[in-house]
Amino acid sequence: MTTPAHNPLADRAAALLAANAADLQAALARLGSAQLAPLAALAADVLTAWDHGGKLLVCGNGGSASDSQHIVAELVGRFLGDRPGYAAIALTVNTSTLTAVGNDYGFDEIFARQVQALGGPHDVLLVLSTSGNSPNCVRAVEQARTSGLRAYGFLGRDGGRLRALVDGAITAPSDHTPRIQEVHIFLGHLLCELLEAERRSA
Repeated sequence: MTTPAHNPLADRAAALLAANAADLQAALARLGSAQLAPLAALAADVLTAWDHGGKLLVCGNGGSASDSQHIVAELVGRFLGDRPGYAAIALTVNTSTLTAVGNDYGFDEIFARQVQALGGPHDVLLVLSTSGNSPNCVRAVEQARTSGLRAYGFLGRDGGRLRALVDGAITAPSDHTPRIQEVHIFLGHLLCELLEAERRSA
């Protein structure tokens, strides 16, 4: 029987797996009241919004755009069990709106314009920014203030400009963008489970 040739990438993959898993485990271990208190406040505000016919608006750029859509999909579709869909919209999915607003008003306005058009005083905005400095997320939060929405951020590093602008900053305890994104989706799943559990028990 022929012995399989050693794949030179296997050793590198093993080393990367060990290093990245340890880094992620360390970031998750640092989660605590600094993240859970604003996450619980976010969940409470979303539940209040739903009780008053409002909705959750979510946005971010790049990988954070995908995470925004992921979180919304869990809420509108299902997470752990069958139940009615929950009112949530990702502001990252309408390419005609994004390109029209970007072309006419600039990329910094692509989310703020939608918050102005779609958001109301019973709604909640969640922005995802690994740096905490994304200009279009900053503008979205500024517009949320004008439109009377509560605003929260899934942020990274020191929270950036958004930390002081949002009602609650849920900051991933890492300076490494991939870890921040992984913690964000962990927190997003935690939010979905919390909302689903509370909604079912009401």
